Amino acid sequence: MFEVGFSELLMVALVALLVVGPERLPKVARVTGLWLGRARNMMTTVKAEIQAELHAEEMRQLIKEQASLNELQAFESELTNASANFKTELNQSVADTVKQVNSHEAD
Repeated sequence: MFEVGFSELLMVALVALLVVGPERLPKVARVTGLWLGRARNMMTTVKAEIQAELHAEEMRQLIKEQASLNELQAFESELTNASANFKTELNQSVADTVKQVNSHEAD
């Protein structure tokens, strides 16, 4: 993100030495390191939470798509069953009609 080279770090250290003084510089460096560590940990935590939320949203979308697919499959199954029932009833009706016609012709 930030490209800081050795010369820039050396310049910051020199300015810190002049501003803070040599007695308090180690303490300031420790506190600064502590706060930078905390900031990094916080950023890592935030990134992990964002990733988890994105993953959860993807899962919700997949579940919604799967539910739609299941509804379509259930509808297709019902339609297939209705078609099979209709064919069976139609064949039975045709067979009954043929029997009636044959019985009237025989009389």
